[in-house]
Amino acid sequence: MQSNALQSVLTVAADAGGAHDVPLWTTLLFTGILVAMIACLALEEKLHAKKSVIVGVFAVVCLILGEIFGLIHRDPVEFLGHTINLPVYIPGIDWGVIAIILGSSVFVDVTSRSGLFTWVAIRLTKLSKGDPLILLVFYGLMTVVFSAVLNNVTAMIIVGSLTAVSLDKLKKNDKLLGFLLIEGLLTNIGGLLTLISSVPNIIVGQAAEISFVSFFLRAAPYVVVATAVTIWLGAKLWGIRRLGDDAERAEAALIVSGFDENDGIESKGFFWFGTAMLILFIVTIAAASAPGWFMNDLGMGFVAMMFALIMLVRFKAEADKFYKAVDWDLLAFFAALFVTINVMEHAQVLGLIGKGLAPVIELGDTLGVGLVLVLSAVFSSVTDNIPLAAMLAKIMAVDPNVVPNPGEANPDSPFWWSVIFGANLGGNLTPIGSASTLVAVTIMHKHNLKMSFGRFVVKAVPYAAIQIVLAVIYVLLFLR
Repeated sequence: MQSNALQSVLTVAADAGGAHDVPLWTTLLFTGILVAMIACLALEEKLHAKKSVIVGVFAVVCLILGEIFGLIHRDPVEFLGHTINLPVYIPGIDWGVIAIILGSSVFVDVTSRSGLFTWVAIRLTKLSKGDPLILLVFYGLMTVVFSAVLNNVTAMIIVGSLTAVSLDKLKKNDKLLGFLLIEGLLTNIGGLLTLISSVPNIIVGQAAEISFVSFFLRAAPYVVVATAVTIWLGAKLWGIRRLGDDAERAEAALIVSGFDENDGIESKGFFWFGTAMLILFIVTIAAASAPGWFMNDLGMGFVAMMFALIMLVRFKAEADKFYKAVDWDLLAFFAALFVTINVMEHAQVLGLIGKGLAPVIELGDTLGVGLVLVLSAVFSSVTDNIPLAAMLAKIMAVDPNVVPNPGEANPDSPFWWSVIFGANLGGNLTPIGSASTLVAVTIMHKHNLKMSFGRFVVKAVPYAAIQIVLAVIYVLLFLR
């Protein structure tokens, strides 16, 4: 993540924290609108409306009210020496995330035509000998590793595609919902593994001056334990178990023996090209997050779009078929959500959250740390965790309870880690808490699996609660 992008995020957080004089009643009004939006998303099935429409309506309401109350202004933007006047809602959208989702989706869709994903899925299925629990472990570990080196959205798109193929081959489609939910939750655990795995990690890590190696060594033990517990709990709750007797194992072995990983490969040349592109894609998009990368200013979204275009050259005469397969409802939802949250920032809703957490920090290294972690997780589940992390990093950077000596970062303070863990794990509480969990729900719908906002919360809360409790214990015992 480039430094200028981080600076812009911190600037937005600073503005939300009180740089603009906004009446309290206005802030409370927009807080109520945020709560109403969440309630409508929870009742989407009863409203018979798509998420994009629901959030789009709230985005329009927020923009109109923001204009009436003078919260938003059209400021000229300098770009390559030219002054551009953009509508106020355009800069509010994180186009990097939109580009990542669009590019990754098209790239995965086109690459799947090479037979690569089918080949990988069948190889893993054979390695598991058709045992659903072993397959869950394989895919769970793959999800965590991919989420650590890629962005969570790309990891979920790739792993979700592989999972659907494997379970279809095994005639275990009844387990697909459980697999996808577990994988969606694991993306946010994998996002804790390295300093560059998620944007909150980068923001807080930079503010606290935590090194890459130190971050990994401190976060890795928790990630290992949380991954194991999540897979174990998922297997219990979804009835994913080892094959019970010799007859089941023999039947599974017979099914697996009939699999041919080469069946879906129409062209060996395109297969190897797709393989090379996937490896290069993973390496490039991981490197795009590292400081000093020559494409830092272009970002991961550009990388995803670039690789999608490279793969589309193979099907240049029928590229429109892949465009039609893109989930435009998902992209529209994210665009509207970003606009809504942007207005919320100007209305100081996030500033109100930050100010509410400030006294909690004063409670000390035990109660204060635990509460900051839990509260940041709760708030991150219903709003963008990036400006929230930036807001809390700004507050803690000048708080004597976190930084006793002004001018020194104090990377050993457990408060930094409470925000890091809370901001990441909060995404597992609701489907809008993180982009990857929303993508997981989208994949479920693609396979005609019902998963409403409310049902996701009910299913995900046991996992998220255990993960957050483990995080509180881990930070208090091992990171103080």
